Amino acid sequence: MTKRYPGGVTAVDGLDLRVREGEVLGFLGPNGAGKTTTMRMLVGLVRPTSGSIRVLGRSPGTPQQLAKVGALIESPAFYPHLSGRDNLRLAARYAGVPDTAADRVLAEVGLTERAGSKFRTYSLGMKQRLGVAAALLKDPSLLILDEPTNGLDPGGVTDIRELLRALGRGGRTVLLSSHVLGEVEQICDRIVVIDRGRLIADGTPDELRGTLGQAVLLIDADPIDEAVACLRAHDRVRAVDPVDGQLRVTTDPALAAALNRRLVEAGIDVRELRPLRHSLEEAFLELTAPERPARQEQTITTGGTR
Repeated sequence: MTKRYPGGVTAVDGLDLRVREGEVLGFLGPNGAGKTTTMRMLVGLVRPTSGSIRVLGRSPGTPQQLAKVGALIESPAFYPHLSGRDNLRLAARYAGVPDTAADRVLAEVGLTERAGSKFRTYSLGMKQRLGVAAALLKDPSLLILDEPTNGLDPGGVTDIRELLRALGRGGRTVLLSSHVLGEVEQICDRIVVIDRGRLIADGTPDELRGTLGQAVLLIDADPIDEAVACLRAHDRVRAVDPVDGQLRVTTDPALAAALNRRLVEAGIDVRELRPLRHSLEEAFLELTAPERPARQEQTITTGGTR
């Protein structure tokens, strides 16, 4: 699907995306990458310029489709003079579900104690929780969440994270956009990264971390100067960098046992030797670096089909 706005701005550029039933999919990209526009197209708020979209087997925005979709896109909007509970009861009536659903979802997001307070008195984090609660009112098959932990304190982030995990375990499909990469790494089964409206990576968190090309072993050895000389003499070691009293060795991880044996035979004590696990943040920054050439030629697809 493609979305071009008047003035020549292309927000989404030939994006081919599949969200699998029952998975929690992380949807990542830098600001302006086209994430929110994509989400708005999935619920019929924006029409694509070209391409086709099917959500739960139906066209976006139809009553039959919306009955099975819960969404929180951008900032939640409620009546400021009504309480959280009354706002949700009103939303429940529009959605055709019983008023009692309001209390159920308030409990799910931890707002029961403040349910009777007016929305205008809510903190930013509480407003976000109420938005997630509204998205859950219809007990949807698909939940689309755009930055659901925005404004939450660490405790609130943990609560929403546990809620999303529970939703994923329950068989519901979740599409989650977030800038908190640690949160995505802990929650999501699969991650899609887009940049400038194009898909540039698709895989599990482990698969995306593996796109960084160079493998690094972390070695704690003594004496360190002799260890550096010993390792640099190996023809398959590309680099040895002392960092904070340890060595970062760029090489094939399969050589770990051989390098350990080489050091020990040289009379060097090895206290630790392990692969250095790249973070999802490092992978994301590498994938979306401004200097990356020709993104259409750099697309990385790992794991199954899109």
